Amino acid sequence: MSDDLYSDVLDEQLILPDGRTVAWTRSGEGIPVLRLPGTPGSRWSVRADRSIWVERGLQVINTERPGFGDSTRLPGRKFREHSDDLAAILDHLGHDRVHLIGGSGGGPHVLAFAAHHPDRVLAATVMVGFPQLEDDEYDQMIPFNTSAFRLARDGDEEALRKQLTAAYEVVKTAPLAPLEAAMATAPPADLEIMKDPRWRAGQERATVVAFEHGMDGWLDEMLALGGEWTDIDLAAIRTSLTWWHSPTDRNCPFSAAQRLIDKLPTATLRELGGGHFEPYQREAEMLDELLARG
Repeated sequence: MSDDLYSDVLDEQLILPDGRTVAWTRSGEGIPVLRLPGTPGSRWSVRADRSIWVERGLQVINTERPGFGDSTRLPGRKFREHSDDLAAILDHLGHDRVHLIGGSGGGPHVLAFAAHHPDRVLAATVMVGFPQLEDDEYDQMIPFNTSAFRLARDGDEEALRKQLTAAYEVVKTAPLAPLEAAMATAPPADLEIMKDPRWRAGQERATVVAFEHGMDGWLDEMLALGGEWTDIDLAAIRTSLTWWHSPTDRNCPFSAAQRLIDKLPTATLRELGGGHFEPYQREAEMLDELLARG
C-alpha cells in the first residue's frame, strides 16, 4: 500500500494531563468535521478516496479511541473518558464547535460527546450506529457479533478475550481475513462493497494501525459497547442528530436502533437500502445533510 495515497493526511497526537497519548489524523484545512471510526478502527480509518471531503472544503479530524493505534489504553473505560479526549483535541486544534459524524461502534461515542460537550457540536450524524440490545436481538447479527456481544453483556472478559485473540492472531498476517470470515452471512450489498479496491485499501490500513500495539483496546471497546451505558444520558442530548440505518443491517440490529432513536429528543431516522457498509457509498450525501443542519 503506497503512502503516496495518503500524502495529504497529517498524523498528529497529544499528551494529555494524565500522561496518556491521544492520536488522530487530519485531512484538509476547511470546515472542521470530527469523524469517529467504527470498531475496531483507528485514526487511519480514512477514505482512500477523499475527493468528497476535498469537494466540500472540509478539514476531517479522524480520531482514535484508547487502546487502538498510538492512543494509550485506558482499561475499564466507557464513553465519558473518550468524549473528554475529543474535547482536548478540539482545544489543541483551536476549534470551538464542529460537525460530528461517526459510524458503527463510533455511534455511541457520538452520543457521549453530544451529551457531555453539547456546546462543541453544531450538528451530529450517526451512520449505522451500534445500539443497546435486547435478548431477542443478539441472534439478528452475524455470528461473530452475536457471540462477542453476549460475552460482553455477561461481563465474561476471559471468554471474550479468547474470541478476539483468535481473530487478532489472523489479522497479523491477513488484516482483512477475520472481517471477511465474520461477514460471510452479511447482506449481498455489504459483500459487494467489500470487493471495492479503494474500500479494501482504506480498511486494511485502518486495521493494521488499530492493532499495531496489541488488541487490548478492542477488548475494552467491546466491553463498553456491550455493557451498561451508564455514562451516556440520552435525555441530555439536544444536538440536531440524524441516524442512518438499514433494516437489513446484520452488524447493528435495526429494531434496536429504532428503540434508541425514540429516546433521543432531537434525532431523525433515515433508512438505508443496503447493509452495514452502505455509508461508504453514501457518505457524500450524509455529509451534505449534516452540513446543511450546522
